[in-house]
Amino acid sequence: MVVKRNTWQREAVREALDGREGFVSAQALHSALRDAGSHIGLATVYRALADLEQEGAADSLQQEGENLYRACTPGSHHHHLICRSCGTTVEITADEVEQWAHDVAAKHGFTRPEHIVDVFGLCADCTAAAAAATAGAGTASPAAPPAPAP
Repeated sequence: MVVKRNTWQREAVREALDGREGFVSAQALHSALRDAGSHIGLATVYRALADLEQEGAADSLQQEGENLYRACTPGSHHHHLICRSCGTTVEITADEVEQWAHDVAAKHGFTRPEHIVDVFGLCADCTAAAAAATAGAGTASPAAPPAPAP
């Protein structure tokens, strides 16, 4: 792996990403940096995010055709629980998934399997808010789960 120079632009992107709870688009991160007074360009933000992802300092996922990024714990293989409503993201380990990936790969003659697992749902706060809104509308019991997103 080639180690990139740590320029002020890369450091600004890293700090802005570290300050976010969930996943964020390059455009949203660029906008936040510009609002804070930075003169960094959008192309530079994209390059810095790609470099951070390659180094293992950021995770990315694709949602509705757009790459979203999040600072992550470098050097640790992990998965994510992601709230569909507010974007809160939790890093998780999943030994069962690791074993399953290894077993399926071996069964088909593959070695060195790699995988990405992101689990989408509603966090406890969004579930409670949805239940309260439903109860307030009088259309369902507070214990009824919200309908899944398409």
